[in-house]
Amino acid sequence: MNGPQDLGGRDGFGPIAPDPQDPLFHAEWERRAMAMVVAAGGAGAWTIDESRFARENRDPGEYYGLSYYQLWIRGLEDLLKTKGLVTDDELSTGQADGPADVTALAADKVGPALMRGSPYDRDPKGSRPAFEVGQTVQTRNLQPRGHIRMPAYCRNRRGVVAAVHGYHVFPDTSAKGDRTTAHWLYNISFAARDLFGDRAGENDRVNVDLWEPYLNV
Repeated sequence: MNGPQDLGGRDGFGPIAPDPQDPLFHAEWERRAMAMVVAAGGAGAWTIDESRFARENRDPGEYYGLSYYQLWIRGLEDLLKTKGLVTDDELSTGQADGPADVTALAADKVGPALMRGSPYDRDPKGSRPAFEVGQTVQTRNLQPRGHIRMPAYCRNRRGVVAAVHGYHVFPDTSAKGDRTTAHWLYNISFAARDLFGDRAGENDRVNVDLWEPYLNV
């Protein structure tokens, strides 16, 4: 979606300085937050795109004021309420009013479930990709209020198809709970200077995975 999480190519946020020694969790509650999100998601009440959208769909002031795992918890709270799995009173008190309608993923099932993953490729059933490797395409200038997996920095730009990944679930509709709509997925290669201007390296390229509805000839 157009929102505070789409930071690619934006100025004013300072450099990214990854630390290879940085711990995965900075506090015990962060470890528990991730466990809760994974366990609840294992019940299958929402798609991974619904989960992403639940974290992204908030005011910039709130988004920038929350840490990474605080966003995960806020998103989980919204999903649980939206799906009717908890009430506001249950969240505020931390006590269930009655038995749960779903069973969360047990601790000993988490590892195998993560390794197994969820298949998001679909049978194209005779559908053929509209574009081929080496073809020049134009990304659409989409400005949605809902979920989208095309970064703002590569909208309305020319690129070249570097690969055709297959026929995959469309995240824009998956974010609304649709588990069936699928489209062809491509890897599109852009000249970095076409995206970021002369500050980018002359020969640098940026590759982005994009679905067919994002593209035109």
